[in-house]
Amino acid sequence: MISPHGAQELKPLYVDDNAAREALLKEAEGLPSLLISSPAATAAVMMGGGYFTPLTGYMTVADALSIADSMKLTSGLFWPVPFMNIVGSDQVTPDISGATRIALRDPNVEGNPVLAIQEIEGIEKITEEQITHITEKVFCTTEKDHPGVAAFTSQGDTVIAGPIQVLSHSYFKESFPGTYRTAVEIRQMIMDAGWEKVVAFQTRNPMHRAHEELCKMAKEAVNADGILIHMLLGKLKKGDIPADVRDASIRKMVEIYFPPNTVLITGYGFDMLYAGPREAVLHAVFRQNAGCTHLIVGRDHAGVGSYYGPFDAQKIFKDEVPNGALKIEIFEGDHTAWSKKLKKVVMMSSVADHGKEDFLFLSGTKVRELLANGEPLPPEFARPEVAKILMEYYQSEEAG
Repeated sequence: MISPHGAQELKPLYVDDNAAREALLKEAEGLPSLLISSPAATAAVMMGGGYFTPLTGYMTVADALSIADSMKLTSGLFWPVPFMNIVGSDQVTPDISGATRIALRDPNVEGNPVLAIQEIEGIEKITEEQITHITEKVFCTTEKDHPGVAAFTSQGDTVIAGPIQVLSHSYFKESFPGTYRTAVEIRQMIMDAGWEKVVAFQTRNPMHRAHEELCKMAKEAVNADGILIHMLLGKLKKGDIPADVRDASIRKMVEIYFPPNTVLITGYGFDMLYAGPREAVLHAVFRQNAGCTHLIVGRDHAGVGSYYGPFDAQKIFKDEVPNGALKIEIFEGDHTAWSKKLKKVVMMSSVADHGKEDFLFLSGTKVRELLANGEPLPPEFARPEVAKILMEYYQSEEAG
């Protein structure tokens, strides 16, 4: 199996031993506690699951700046996006500033239970200029209308760096018991299936015909044994479809339209960054750590609005990711659309004899309008079983 990023074996930070975890939770009762941001909390969940191998905790400002400039930590390890525990200066009370270990509390679960214990290696200010610099490099914009920029820049001005021990999967294991899986679990699933070559498909949306065909094309092109459909289960921007609805529609599509035992449907506990090219590289790290050999990177991967070019997420792998930095390979997906001539979904670049009039296009706005009005989506765009699930969701939203 493909080795994890920067390590010979996966390094999950979740404390799996029940007795050890209970002892740490007991210790946490006597530690100063800190309510962290959602980005920091989901980063802890990802570190817990092994997706962030080989990281051991939250970064320093120096590491974050180094990653922003060169996609490398100060140690030289390749990493595309910085992850810090950033809080407001008013949260750093004397008992926290004088502590060596603190309990981190989960902002995404009622009652804010302990999520992790952090060993404090340093507490430092991050300046507005540094935040702006990191934002510009990672998100390619500093506009506050960008949802990722808004989330990153609103966390505070104080960085607490140091390793963590993760004691919970937050709400993901309970809310998505059949779907949430750690990188450790996915590696085991791939091993149990006897797969060697695995194509990963990242999604924060329901899958339409074009997505379905892209997965099938990629599997065939690289001669893969199977496909990992890996959906984001954390926070999204307003208007995106909730995870449970996506999960139901994807499962129905796979059940009916993919050969048996060729797809693993899983999810991971992370908030969407909408960081376009940088996030695409981060997605590659996640999937390599989960045991996949290939990642599909399609049009506008991890994008939002018009902040990125349609294929910037593919270009970054050629132009900025150093050779050998990652073991996982990228399968480039082109524009896909229904061909009226061939009566199937095609990559548009592969049919030179087609004009614009030979393709069926539907905008996201048009799709939402049809669903909200209870009108069926064209079968060329969405499988009817998928469209039914989405229509029921949209109509319940309209009624609500």
